[in-house]
This record gives sequence, C-alpha cells and structure tokens, in this order.
Amino acid sequence: MTKQVKILVLDDEEVVCTRLKPALEKDGYYVETFTSSTAARERLGEQRFDIVVTDLKMPEVGGMELLQFVGERWPDTRVIIISGFATVEVTRSAFQSGVHDVIAKPFKIGQLKELIRRIASQAGSAE
Repeated sequence: MTKQVKILVLDDEEVVCTRLKPALEKDGYYVETFTSSTAARERLGEQRFDIVVTDLKMPEVGGMELLQFVGERWPDTRVIIISGFATVEVTRSAFQSGVHDVIAKPFKIGQLKELIRRIASQAGSAE
C-alpha cells in the first residue's frame, strides 16, 4: 500500500488555494491550504509534508524564508515556488537555496499537477 502524499499550499491570494485544493485532492493527495505564511509555518512546525507549494512574495514570512525553515526542519520535503516575480535572479537564488522547482504565475494547474506527479513518483520509488 502506498502512502498518501501530503501537500501544503501557501499563497496569500485565496483564489490560488481555492483552485488548487480540489484539483490536487481529486488526484488523491492530502492537501492543506493557507493564505497566512505565519499559520503555514506554524503548521510546518507540527507536521511534515512531502511537498510544499508556496508563493514567493507575501506579507509576514516570504517564500524564501519558508524554504529555509522547511529545509532545516524537513530536509526531505520538496518545495515548489509559484511566483509572479520569477525573474532569472530569483529563480537562481531559489535553486541555490534548495527549491525543487519554480513556476511563474499565471500558471496552468495541469503544469503544477504534472510536476507534483513526478515528485510523488520519485518519492514513492525511494521508499
């Protein structure tokens, strides 16, 4: 029996969370969404997620700070950054900080779902 992949989605735009949660749950993933980076960080302090999908620029805790926190607390968790500010410099910095991938906004849900499928299949083969 394969374990259910746990995904945390963090975006200060509620519409992103509202669209992603049912789309990912339909594919069989366990999904928790947050519009507050502080609340998401608290949850990540309590619970390990296989994949974290986070916006880059947010009030409170930014995506890069969250990436660092996840890397220290849960080094096996894969982080995907979604951002309207995905410049070459930002992307390079994110990869140097250990991000798995960066997707520019606006993005197609199918693009994100395919990336998550690939990560989930790699995680499944590692177990």
